[in-house]
Parts: sequence; structure tokens; C-alpha cells
Amino acid sequence: MREPFFRHPDEPSPLPDFCSLPVLFTLLVTGALAATVVWLAAGDHRDLSGYSVGILFVTWLALVIGVVLCLLRAWLQRLPGHLPYLAAWLLMMPIVGAASWMAHGLDEALQMGLVRDGAAAFVRDNVLIAALLGAAILRYFYVAAQWRLRLAAVSRAQVEALQARIRPHFLFNSMNTVAALIPLDPAAAERTVEDLAELFRAALGQHEQGDGTLGEELALLDRYLAIEQLRLGERLRVERALDDLPQAFPLPRLLLQPLVENAVRHGIQPLREGGVVTLRGERRGDAVVIEIANPLSSAPARGGNGHGLDNVRRRVAFRYGPRAVVQAGAQGERYVVSLRLPFETKGNDDARTDRR
Repeated sequence: MREPFFRHPDEPSPLPDFCSLPVLFTLLVTGALAATVVWLAAGDHRDLSGYSVGILFVTWLALVIGVVLCLLRAWLQRLPGHLPYLAAWLLMMPIVGAASWMAHGLDEALQMGLVRDGAAAFVRDNVLIAALLGAAILRYFYVAAQWRLRLAAVSRAQVEALQARIRPHFLFNSMNTVAALIPLDPAAAERTVEDLAELFRAALGQHEQGDGTLGEELALLDRYLAIEQLRLGERLRVERALDDLPQAFPLPRLLLQPLVENAVRHGIQPLREGGVVTLRGERRGDAVVIEIANPLSSAPARGGNGHGLDNVRRRVAFRYGPRAVVQAGAQGERYVVSLRLPFETKGNDDARTDRR
């Protein structure tokens, strides 16, 4: 399906940030290439002084255009549809025209003889070149922005599919626990059902509101571990060192639960004597670091295929960007999963910005 020409007023414009270094670099390189092509087409390859002045003029002009569009970007973003790009393109023409007229006058005043055409022809040619290059550059920025938007949409769909796959798996395991408790301890089974209802009300009922918080996720872990504690009894022991974590830190829902579930399933369940699941967390610099550790077993539970850890890696990469790190592996006699999740900073584009 094609993108509609007019976007909703609340949708962000894909107009690039002309203050950013990548965009300025693109403008500078494109201008330098255009000046080089014009110089080569003229056939006077010995006129290196004219070429140097041309490169200097184009570099200065690209910086002026970038600064002007940067200052006017907030206004341009309020325009509907493709009008931000059209307005940016139209703004380039008078800037190039005025700069060309000034350059021609300066060349005449200093009697440098670098501009051989008349003022009108020089301004006209430069404006035409700028119109073609400006259209090509803005088209490139538009295509790149649309590609990023589509990539974000695909990533959101993948994350939703991953979450949908995680939740039934946990539900089935929990219901099996309840079924096992009914003939042994009906009161405990009833409490588990109530606990499970509260857990899924928190996990599923607020799905449309986007991220939860770290405090809410830790509360979900307590509920999950309480259910597993009933099933495994004294075989499951939990050590927590999570007091230093910022409870309001934004976190995708059910991000840690599959990791703790893996720790119980593969580290505790296969061991007759059970073991200790360790949950540690602290703030290190501009990031939150969370570690989940469990004992290694020589006979891991059947059915493990790495989906839980793979899902977490993909969700963390989508939510926090390349600065986030998920590491997993054996450390001595324990298996440790470590997450380093960066705090968001103003103007940080590494993390996704389509969250609600």
C-alpha cells in the first residue's frame, strides 16, 4: 500500500535534522562533487585556483543552507504531507541565488576574474544546479526516512509477535502448577489462581500503554516466583540484590520474566537438590545493569531452544538501540545473563522513538 500524500498532523515529519553531522556531511559532499564535475566539464584542468575557490564557495553555501533549514525545521515540520520537503527545496533557491549574486559582485570588486559569465547567467546556472541537486538530496532523505519508518513498523510487529508467544507459554506452565496443587493443597491452588489473575491483569491489561516500569516488572517477577515456589518448594531458593535499581526506569513488559523462567527451568528444575536463582541489579553510570544467574546442570531440561533469550535480545535492541547489551554464558558453575540498559538522554536517536 502506498503512503498517503497528506499525513496526520500529529504524526512526526520525516524531515531530517539539518543540524546533525551526517546531514551536513551529505550536503558538503554533494556540493563538492557538483563543483568537481563542473570543473571537469569546463576542460580547464590547470585552473586549480578557480577550483579551490569553487570548493570553498560550495562548502560555505552548503553550511548556510544547512543552518537555515536547521533553524526553520520546527516550522517546516508543522506543514502537512510532503510540503516540508517542498518548502525546504524552495528555500534553497533564494539562498543560492543571493549567495551567487554576492560571489559575482565580490569577484568583480576584487578583479579576480574567476567568474567569466555575467551576473544573471552565473546566478541562473547556480540556481538550476541547486534545484537539481536539492531535489535529489531531499529525495534521498525522504526515501531514507520512509525506510526507517517501515523498519520501525516491522520491528514493532515482531516485538508484538514475540510477546504473544511468550505469554501463552507462561500461562500454560502456570496452569499446570495450579492443576498439580489442586489435589494436594486446594487453598494454595486458590491463592495461586488469584495471584495468576493479578499477574496477567498487570501484564496483559495495560499492553496498549506501551512500556511499563522496572518496579512493575520486579513485582511481576515476585508473583511468578511465588507460583514456582509452590511447585518446586525448597528446591527453589531466590537471592535478590535489587534495592539500588531505579523503580521508575522504563522497561518493556515481560522482559525479565522469560529470563527468570529459563533460570528456573534449566538451572533449578533438572537438579534434584535444586539451587539458587540470583537476581542482582545496580545503576552503573548512564545505564541499569541487571544480572540473572542460575546453577549449571549437566542434564538441562528438555525443550529449550533459546527462544526466550533470543526474544529478549531482539526486544532490547529494538527498545534501547545499539548502546544496550545483552550477554549470556557460563561463569564458573553458574549461567549468567546480564543486561545493560541505557538511560534515555535528550536528543538520543539510538533508541526507538515510536514508543507510547
